[in-house]
Amino acid sequence: MAKHALLSNVEHKDLRIITTRSAAYGDNQMYALAVPSEFRNIQACYPIVFQKRSDTGQFGFEAGENLFLTDAGWDATYIPFSVERLPFLIGGSSPSQPGQPAQPVVHIDLDSPRVSRTEGEPLFLEYGGSTPYLERISALLGALHAGIAATQAFVEALLAHELLESFVLDVQLKDGSNNRLAGFYTVNEERMRKLDGAVVAKLHAQGILEPAYMVVASTVHFRDLIDRRNRRIR
Repeated sequence: MAKHALLSNVEHKDLRIITTRSAAYGDNQMYALAVPSEFRNIQACYPIVFQKRSDTGQFGFEAGENLFLTDAGWDATYIPFSVERLPFLIGGSSPSQPGQPAQPVVHIDLDSPRVSRTEGEPLFLEYGGSTPYLERISALLGALHAGIAATQAFVEALLAHELLESFVLDVQLKDGSNNRLAGFYTVNEERMRKLDGAVVAKLHAQGILEPAYMVVASTVHFRDLIDRRNRRIR
């Protein structure tokens, strides 16, 4: 069970974070949340698909399966923000004045198996300052926080121009088993091509066009997922 706490350089001064990638630390996930600002990096490694409530970078075909996990760690050049930032998350602090919104601050899940006092990356320097590792995590959380807010506008723009469509992927593996991936959505490339110039210019100005094409480009990685699964069967 998660135990979230506001990160403190006093209470948590001795904490370290294990950054090894393995199922033992919760990396055996089929997919992870992704935001449009990282689509360029994600499409180089993974398929990008949509669910009703989020965009995801996909790692496997079934729950609990991550085909990029090996005995040596994570076999890809990029790890999504939402995975790399764990066990940290954005929480809200109490507003300094009544009526003001809560300010986003860094929280930590103290029950995460990544949290240690004997191994891993330190969070704080000897006199209380943040280590480069914690600064990196803070930047990731900031980008993820902003990206989640931007995702709504991105999806709304795609829906407004009927660019999202559901899809079903049927896969027969080398052992003869049949698998079906369903319940996800992707960008309709043909409809993208048929957009008129004014719409294309508007989507480009809004920062929608590039990540939409990154989604289209990412679909080639379904073949990579199939190949990875077949290699595990052998």
